[in-house]
Amino acid sequence: METVVRIQGVDHRVHAELIKGTLWVHYNGRTYTMAVGSGQKSRRKAGVGGSSDQISAPMPGKVTKVLVNEGDVVSQGQAVLVMEAMKMEYTLKSDIDGSVEAIHCTAGEQVALGKALVKIKPSSDN
Repeated sequence: METVVRIQGVDHRVHAELIKGTLWVHYNGRTYTMAVGSGQKSRRKAGVGGSSDQISAPMPGKVTKVLVNEGDVVSQGQAVLVMEAMKMEYTLKSDIDGSVEAIHCTAGEQVALGKALVKIKPSSDN
């Protein structure tokens, strides 16, 4: 659902959904999670699950577009694929400059939270 969050007096539109005890909030290309009742929160950059050379599913959803091919050169911030989750489209971007080493998904595929989607080989000057 779309909702408004006020931060330091400024309203921001965000998309939020409660899934199995976890509150998922998506804002400005980033996904934030909070375990309901624990008070513990974390920030997950969309598409990042563990290492900056690995783009992983930030939440369960469907891959709708793969925008790169193996061997393509990508720049930091470049769109790599598009997912649909929580009735919204999310563009997952590369965190680093490099080349696409492997693609582990296809358009139309349902993916689980944390599934490795794209592996990027860092460029030699990183």
